[in-house]
Amino acid sequence: MTDQPTDAPFEDAHFQRVDESADTNFYVQPRLVAHIDDAAINALREHYSKFLPKQGRLLDLMSSWISHYPDDLESQRVAGLGMNAEELAENPQLTEWIVHDLNADPVLPYGDGEFDVVTIAVSVQYLKKPLEVFREIGRVLRPGGGCIVSFSNRCFPTKAVRLWQGMGDEGHVQLVGGYFHYSGAFDPPQWHDISPAKGQSDPMYVVQSRTPQA
Repeated sequence: MTDQPTDAPFEDAHFQRVDESADTNFYVQPRLVAHIDDAAINALREHYSKFLPKQGRLLDLMSSWISHYPDDLESQRVAGLGMNAEELAENPQLTEWIVHDLNADPVLPYGDGEFDVVTIAVSVQYLKKPLEVFREIGRVLRPGGGCIVSFSNRCFPTKAVRLWQGMGDEGHVQLVGGYFHYSGAFDPPQWHDISPAKGQSDPMYVVQSRTPQA
């Protein structure tokens, strides 16, 4: 792991939310719905098809009933970590899953270097302790392993953190890039605009990086 930057420009107030009640209560009811439209889902699947390794060990972080991975993806392992057991049990691409609240405990229940790639799809806006979570992502990835964070402009407004709410798409890209950078666990990130049809479907953006090679 690289040296952790000490000049992170974040304050606790940036990660406050309108609804500060326990997230376990908010997610107790399953939501078996798509949070982005079909065109955006297809764009994300196409992006994953370019970057997810064959027979890889994948962690779908903040997972639910759909992982947006390509249907023909052949993986050695696909672990899912999310907030609702019924949603996770419905996900056909997961080989295993666990219910875990990252806002209550950002420590991931996995060993060092267990995964080749970690993905976070349309959920990063809900993290109250993003730098801690991104450091943990770096820990559970193998050297040179990748993290792919995707997002649109949709969210549950009462649960998205204040900093996210006050930004537009460009700001969100920079913010997620800042999470990678200030975690101290990753190489410089890259970003991709994979929006399928400007003004006609949900916009989609990806920020991704790798852990340093050993």
